[in-house]
Amino acid sequence: MTELFPPPSTSGKSLMERVEDALLPLINLVFLLLMFFIVAGQLADDPLPDLPATPASSEQQSPHADLMVDNKGNWRIHGENLDAQALLQRLPEPDAQTPLKIAAASSLTMADLESLLRTLENGGYKEILLLTEPEA
Repeated sequence: MTELFPPPSTSGKSLMERVEDALLPLINLVFLLLMFFIVAGQLADDPLPDLPATPASSEQQSPHADLMVDNKGNWRIHGENLDAQALLQRLPEPDAQTPLKIAAASSLTMADLESLLRTLENGGYKEILLLTEPEA
């Protein structure tokens, strides 16, 4: 079996010199890790965003939505239920720079969402933002 280090008498180095040689890569590694965390972990002035599961603070406002869809698939603008014709008349004109904002209930079925999106597509809307909240 081959030895990893030659015996002290044949290597020409004292025990302390061999220990120092073995510690040098470890010191380099610790220095590089320190530099990495200094660069990667810079502190920011912005607070962390609220996690989805945390309750919203009282001073935080909900984003403005042009259209609200409840869990039964009813379409509402300012609390008024609308059908497809009235919906397209009450919504703002389609605009490529300003997407239509839809607030949808988290329990809305995909079939209800698909019928709404088809109606909006037929009305000329190309850009839509879907705003949802996770179930608590």
